[in-house]
Amino acid sequence: MKVIGAGLGRTGTASVKAALERLGLGPCYHMFEVTEHPGHGERWLAGLAGEPVDWAALYDGFQSTMDWPGCAFWAELVERYPEAKVVLTERDPQSWYDSLARTLLPVWRIAADPERAARVPGYEWYGQLVTAISARSFGGRTDDREHMVAAFTAHNAAVRAGVPADRLLVYQVGQGWAPLCEFLGAPVPDEPFPHLNDTASFQSMVERLLTA
Repeated sequence: MKVIGAGLGRTGTASVKAALERLGLGPCYHMFEVTEHPGHGERWLAGLAGEPVDWAALYDGFQSTMDWPGCAFWAELVERYPEAKVVLTERDPQSWYDSLARTLLPVWRIAADPERAARVPGYEWYGQLVTAISARSFGGRTDDREHMVAAFTAHNAAVRAGVPADRLLVYQVGQGWAPLCEFLGAPVPDEPFPHLNDTASFQSMVERLLTA
């Protein structure tokens, strides 16, 4: 593991995933990778329940990680991979919540219905996983905007306080290639920084869950 993404979802993690892969630091593990690897959902659930995680097995073949579920374990990963650099993706807290409310939160609420999630192939475990992530990151209080924003701010503060400055980059995707490449010691690509808006992916997921 060379790069640990400590930022919560909806802070540009999909764009940074693409950027890391462009810089030769991929594959990069992201929430969407969980559905592509049979058994990973159950492993994450076990870890969220407090059981030991075999990080080497879970991240086998990956050089970096962004987004949930990994960011919920940022402290464990920082300790497990002492040579890895840490990228904390941030954005304005209110804007972050607005983005979350348009994408992830509807999916999480639908998927939390076990019967509905079980009818969608590949998502039998998904409702359990997002419920566990919500509990770990937000105390399960996803309907409380003020609480969510406070939890987001507290998470970012904990990462800033818990990671040595020489290992940490606090980053916003609008900053482009320069700070990320300087931090990672990589040349700046002669192409635009990737800006991936995965809202369509979430809308597709919502449709699948609604029609199941």
